[in-house]
Amino acid sequence: MVSDQFHKPAMAEEALAYLSPFKGGVYVDCTMGGGGHSKKILEVLGPDGMLVGIDQDLEAIEECAGVFQNAPNVKMVHGNFARLGELLGGLGIKEVNGCLFDLGVSSHQLESIQRGFSFRAEAGLDMRMNVQTDRTAYDLVNRLKEKELERILWEYGEERWARKLARRIVERRTERPIRTTLELARIAEECVPRVKHKKLLHPATKMFMALRIAVNRELQSLHEGIDEAVRVTSERGRIVVITYHSLEDRIVKNAFREGAKDAEAFPGEREVIPKKKLTILTKKPLQPTEEEVRENPRARSAKLRAVAVKVEIIRR
Repeated sequence: MVSDQFHKPAMAEEALAYLSPFKGGVYVDCTMGGGGHSKKILEVLGPDGMLVGIDQDLEAIEECAGVFQNAPNVKMVHGNFARLGELLGGLGIKEVNGCLFDLGVSSHQLESIQRGFSFRAEAGLDMRMNVQTDRTAYDLVNRLKEKELERILWEYGEERWARKLARRIVERRTERPIRTTLELARIAEECVPRVKHKKLLHPATKMFMALRIAVNRELQSLHEGIDEAVRVTSERGRIVVITYHSLEDRIVKNAFREGAKDAEAFPGEREVIPKKKLTILTKKPLQPTEEEVRENPRARSAKLRAVAVKVEIIRR
């Protein structure tokens, strides 16, 4: 029996439908978070199946240890999904039937004020998903050169006011270090024109997202994580990814399209090579229903993409 004390997962029914778990299968929740998706998957697997839950946030692993304390077929691993194959290897698992990724920052992380993910309360500039790593948002804000700060805000946050924000941050830190979330948020409020404040997003939203992505190297990890998922997922297995902003979605879309291409054959070579090829199951990304967004506002920007894995034998 699994506890019901878990965070409400985004697009849970759609994720389960496309992951298509079966009794006795082995599945990986690559971003276990509060265990919401994991619980849904486990209900299908039954006692003969296995669920591996991975999260780089040690607090999430500790929380789920309580949630799944009576589920012996759940294995939890602290680590980054960019090292998926290695983490599974540590459990003696070479191949799985499916992988699920639910990206972005979790509700638990946003609600943990001391973690520094939110600009709604005073906290130190941390933003690390894995607190065992060294680099924090404080380091980026107070030590990076102005041009590099601008690049991060523009590329990762798609922040229109990146240049102005970077300049103001550098000016302010020459007076004294920028130490807290609210100090940084006030800079955004000063730099973004007042007329923009009336929109749904707080003026600091994109800046905080960009810094969080940079601190945790999220986009690089996503590239590597998808490659790893394809490598460890078996014939007819599924990979499902839920993203929350355009940069993530673009990476997933391009990785899936690349994986769906036919392998090139080279005349004159007779080597037989097995190759993983992806079948795209979602021509366009799925989005949450209006009802779900009302019940779970965090899901409003979610997009779900899914692929099936097949093994082709090509002759080169």
